[in-house]
Amino acid sequence: MAGTRSSARQAANAAASSSPASSQSQSAANKDSAAGAKRKGGSTTSPQAKRGRKGAKKEQATLEDTLPNQATEDESKDTEMKDENEAPPNQAPEDVSEDTEMKNETEAPSAESHKPTSARDESNGDLKPEDSTTANGEGSKQESLNTASGGPEQTAEEDAEQNGTGEAKASTGGDAVEESSKREESTPSSILEKGIIYFFFRGRVGINEPSDVNDIARSYIILRPLPHGAKLGDGPIGDAGHNRMLALPKKVLPVSPKDRFMTFVEKTNVTMEEIKNSLSSSDYMTKTAGSRHTPAAAPIGEGVYAITSTGRETHLAYILTIPSEVSEVQDGVGLKQRGSFVTSAKNPETAAPAGASLPKGADYPKEILDEFRGRGWMPLEPKLLDYENTQFIIIGHNEGALEKATVPQPDDENQGKEEPKEEMEKLQHEDDLRVEHLKGDDTVFEDLGLSSKEYPKLQTTW
Repeated sequence: MAGTRSSARQAANAAASSSPASSQSQSAANKDSAAGAKRKGGSTTSPQAKRGRKGAKKEQATLEDTLPNQATEDESKDTEMKDENEAPPNQAPEDVSEDTEMKNETEAPSAESHKPTSARDESNGDLKPEDSTTANGEGSKQESLNTASGGPEQTAEEDAEQNGTGEAKASTGGDAVEESSKREESTPSSILEKGIIYFFFRGRVGINEPSDVNDIARSYIILRPLPHGAKLGDGPIGDAGHNRMLALPKKVLPVSPKDRFMTFVEKTNVTMEEIKNSLSSSDYMTKTAGSRHTPAAAPIGEGVYAITSTGRETHLAYILTIPSEVSEVQDGVGLKQRGSFVTSAKNPETAAPAGASLPKGADYPKEILDEFRGRGWMPLEPKLLDYENTQFIIIGHNEGALEKATVPQPDDENQGKEEPKEEMEKLQHEDDLRVEHLKGDDTVFEDLGLSSKEYPKLQTTW
């Protein structure tokens, strides 16, 4: 459902004014809201992002490295057939056999009795180990920041006492993410994970600017999880090294319950440097056509997301911040201003038709495999996205997608928690102000550490 910037901001301000935020945060938000109903796209000043962790670990193989050598959609042309046969090792076919993909869904992922768990549920209310550093402001990331700045080591609690707000900066390596104990307490447990989401697509070989969906080689979703109690201030999102890159062989997003598209975790727990390398352009030689050019991926959207549980189902819900209004490109790939998908993860030990899955499934530990209980599917949980080659299906909604994904749960209502939709709208409003104060649509490049000169601008028209 498309929406304007002013209506989204007014709804978010109403939700934010009822939340137990500090008086200082309220006054800042009111001041920014009064400044205008729609951000300007050409801010000339921007805070410089702090450097995150260097990608010291071995670079992970891409999805393209592992997929079988299959034919692409346009192999009907003789030249393209020759080029595909001579493609470099890291060049993958554009589809994972779309015709057989639906066969893999004959064992439909039904809404079975399986209660998803959030990061906090797995350790008696505490964040998972990889998130605890961000939430507490302790550990190696915080130590490195203190060393770089020359300041003394300081915990999040000590920082909160000094600033008198009950809130502390998260050690993400950037200025935008702040940790709030009040936000943590008010966030409903049905939000299993929240964060920043980016949508990209890449044109076919030799096509720098796709003119329609048929010119798209592959689409991507990048997820940047945030701590459960996180709120957003000004500046770029720092690199905590916990980024995920998802590949969509179908190239478009599902728009109705009949659309059931397989999605793959191509990279996980990686730095933005590794994501940057995967999105960049490349050139290679073929015997028949000579030099060929694979274009850089182009951004088509940025916003906030939440993986939510409605009891027996999980959803991937999102609200766009960039662009402020969807246009023909977003409509063409099925991207809405607000949307969600029902999600179910595939058991890697169950059989699948040839070409409908990756050659090697996710390497889950026994405790996760046991949660499938021999079934072919289970509701997607955030922890499954921390494994490369996780395969999950996304199913569209006819209408009211976000509302279906954010239905309040009785336990949260009894504890006086905010509704999931209110928390998402509050986070999106904070992201809207952040984008307005940073670089407008170019915030995507600032966040991801990309050069806007090396990548296509955010595309809204064909």
